[in-house]
Amino acid sequence: MFWSFSLVLLLATPALLSPVGDTSLKVVREEFNEFHIPGNLSMTFNPTALLEVTFPEKNAPPVRLHAGIHLPISDVAGPPSFGLLKTLTTPIPGHGPFVVAAVDLDAAPQYGQIRHFLGGDYTPGPVGLDGVAKLTNSTPAVSEFIQPAPPVGDPPHRYVFLLFKQPAGFDSQTAVNATTPVTNFNIASFSQTVGLGEPIGGTFMLVAAAST
Repeated sequence: MFWSFSLVLLLATPALLSPVGDTSLKVVREEFNEFHIPGNLSMTFNPTALLEVTFPEKNAPPVRLHAGIHLPISDVAGPPSFGLLKTLTTPIPGHGPFVVAAVDLDAAPQYGQIRHFLGGDYTPGPVGLDGVAKLTNSTPAVSEFIQPAPPVGDPPHRYVFLLFKQPAGFDSQTAVNATTPVTNFNIASFSQTVGLGEPIGGTFMLVAAAST
């Protein structure tokens, strides 16, 4: 009777049906390396924080990314929310502020990297029962989230989310603003220009258009 009741509870709890996010820095780093992301970004990736990226869904539990997850375009309309996962071996990396950026690494060559999100002034709230400290920003995003839209026939695109420690003066940077084209963006060059340094966390998803 106990096991039957527990199974009913498990099946009836939407939160438990959501995909599990990243829980291991080692696994995240290995997935980034397997998909050649650090080299294609021209950045070093040695994460010290577990970045949680969650997409809301209209008629289903939210989708939590883990590095390398395959998702259909319909599941990533966004905008996503962000958080930091605390584990026994991975603490929350301070009180912030932090910068979050997202880029498409696999756009056509004439478009370069496409900037899908860029926002600063993120700070973590209290750690919840799930171990996640939600990140909230106190200023508008520099670039609001753009839903992935890879062309039909393309292999899955790598959409990479990166977490940075925010340097002093970031809010007054002029390299990118809300009207700057999102194409031909280079996160490594931007990071060097505004002093972000190397990312301290990140995750990514693979998204492809449904074939017709």
